[in-house]
Amino acid sequence: MRILLVEDHLELASRVAKRVRQAGFDVDHVDTIEAAAQALVGRPYSVALLDRRLPDGDGLRLIPKIRQMQPESRIMILTALDAVDNRIEGLDAGADDYLTKPFHLDELVARIRASLRRAGKKGSPQILLAKLAYDCETREVTVDGRPATLLRRELALLEALMRRSGRVVWRETLISEIYGMDDDVQPHTLTTLASRLRARLEEIDAGVELHSARGLGYMIKKATSS
Repeated sequence: MRILLVEDHLELASRVAKRVRQAGFDVDHVDTIEAAAQALVGRPYSVALLDRRLPDGDGLRLIPKIRQMQPESRIMILTALDAVDNRIEGLDAGADDYLTKPFHLDELVARIRASLRRAGKKGSPQILLAKLAYDCETREVTVDGRPATLLRRELALLEALMRRSGRVVWRETLISEIYGMDDDVQPHTLTTLASRLRARLEEIDAGVELHSARGLGYMIKKATSS
């Protein structure tokens, strides 16, 4: 899952991004409303963390654009504006949560997880395919109930494919969901990652197959019986 952090205080942004990445999320950091609007065009975000006092205006101005372009995204305001009227203004503008500075980084992570749980109430958070199970809330992978460990990028690719199991997922979609704005994605980067994930799934005997649609993308499905 990818998070958009809109914060112009570089030291705070660095600490927030580091802690959120430690929690298993990918983070794209920008420091202006304009840069955030451009980021929204390029890739989907599960959560947007918005400062209010930005160099080019109030971060609340971003909320309508996020709601229009990515209606499933959760929005959390991170700001030093802590008066009751400020909180009401932020929530009435469409934010899902409002956290005032200074805040504890662990509380921020807990609130992110809580917002994602609320967003996922439509159905079961667990996706099952053959022996493989992926929990969308905890990002845990199990095979026949046994925990399996994947590297961060492998996990991101698995999640993108499991959410669309049985269908080809376009390369451009996978790249936008797996890699960040600052990542140097070479032509064979995704191919190499898919090969690693395929080998790992075979190693843990997940009972699934990872197929390549040449030039188009990848698909995961239940392994055919031998």
